[in-house]
Amino acid sequence: GYRRLWAELCKLDYVISENKTQKLCQKLGIQVTCFGHRNRTYKSYKGEIGKIASNLIRRRFKTSIPHQKITTDTTEFKYYEYDSAGIPRIKKLYLNPFLDRYNSEIISYSISKQPTFRPIMEALAQAIEQTKDCPFRRTFHSDQGWAYQMKPYVNTLKDQKIFQSMSRKGNCLDNAIMENFFGILKQEIYYGHTFNSYDELKQTIEDYIEYY
Repeated sequence: GYRRLWAELCKLDYVISENKTQKLCQKLGIQVTCFGHRNRTYKSYKGEIGKIASNLIRRRFKTSIPHQKITTDTTEFKYYEYDSAGIPRIKKLYLNPFLDRYNSEIISYSISKQPTFRPIMEALAQAIEQTKDCPFRRTFHSDQGWAYQMKPYVNTLKDQKIFQSMSRKGNCLDNAIMENFFGILKQEIYYGHTFNSYDELKQTIEDYIEYY
């Protein structure tokens, strides 16, 4: 985008403003076209339907120990499916990743057509298995979404002696690492692209996570 170009020009000692850089990008036809702002974000918060954990992470995102601090969230994608009359219908896909704050690696994830509890538990089980080699007690962080308050989720972490941590209500910055991943993923492969099937979008996400 023009902001990065402007920063590079400044490093090369060019005297130019951000606005001028943006106008030149538009004039030369090199303005970013694959980025768009979300008109609606998926909200998993349904009120206090279970146990709300304390914010143990407190924005201390980084760790020098692999598999010690894990964060998760759910995000929504849209795609199209055509009915028998050839009319496109908007459908939705949900991604539930678990990210290691040591190196921002996605250690497990699930993809589903509905924002249900089972895919989240499947991804949780994989994350627990992947991180069992951690020599210290692990911490799994999330927002206050309904699924993370459910007894099976809470009890699974407790049985594995894993600390549960939650962001404060309405404060996405408490889970900024995961929000940043979602933003990068959607800017790279989703905004500005049209997907005409669940399988096409799912495969694109899987390929990107492998690359990431």
